[in-house]
Amino acid sequence: MEKLPKLGLPVIIGIVLVLFLVVKSAVTIGPGEGGVIFERLGDGINTEKTYGEGFHIVAPWNDMIVRKVRQQSISDEMNVLSVNGLEVKVNGTIWYEPEYENLGKLIQTKGQDYERELLDPAINAAARSVVGRYTPEQLYSSKRDVIEQEILDEVTKLLEGQFLNVKRVLVEDVKLPPTIKEAIERKLKQEQESLEYEFRLVTASKEAEKVIIDAKGKAESNRILSASLTDKILQDKGIEATVKLSESPNSKVIIIGSGDSGMPIILGNQ
Repeated sequence: MEKLPKLGLPVIIGIVLVLFLVVKSAVTIGPGEGGVIFERLGDGINTEKTYGEGFHIVAPWNDMIVRKVRQQSISDEMNVLSVNGLEVKVNGTIWYEPEYENLGKLIQTKGQDYERELLDPAINAAARSVVGRYTPEQLYSSKRDVIEQEILDEVTKLLEGQFLNVKRVLVEDVKLPPTIKEAIERKLKQEQESLEYEFRLVTASKEAEKVIIDAKGKAESNRILSASLTDKILQDKGIEATVKLSESPNSKVIIIGSGDSGMPIILGNQ
């Protein structure tokens, strides 16, 4: 009985040590994350394997570095110069993701904070290069899609071989000095009004052409009709009208002859 307390203390210590090692060695990697092992007694970051989601056991003297490997985004506001040297502010969002199989190499070469060390400088350099090709008016109005694609191309080139892929670039806003912005808006408004005025002129011209064509058509129709109305036709039409008039129960018509043209001469109509 006296031996039990002496045996129980080492057992308790052993259980505590085992629990400590289990807790220290157990690592859970969440959804959309990946992990690489940092070997304290070895060569540092193990670049050969990236651990996926789930529960993992690692040696207690090693550390598991866990980072997101799904697509992510960061937003930033950059001060850049246009082609004429005017300072503009560009608000943009970048979608990116690390190369899963090369997560260890990315962390080994750029550190765990690789967004700040690698992505931010590349984005700023690409934005300055691309925005510097355009005027403020182009940046403000019609070149947004083109600028986004050119920034994406520039960033892709800068990050080539760096184990980090940029998927999309969105330029959300371009802020110009108030005086420049107002001048551009006035110019765009004047251009719009000019286009609207030209449209009204074209519409009015087409309406006038339509009226002229209709008038010419009617004149030609009357000319053809007049040419077809011979004396014989007029005589027949007159006789026909007189006969209809004489047949009316309320009319009394006396025809005493016809004129030189053959039209009947009506003596009376009551």
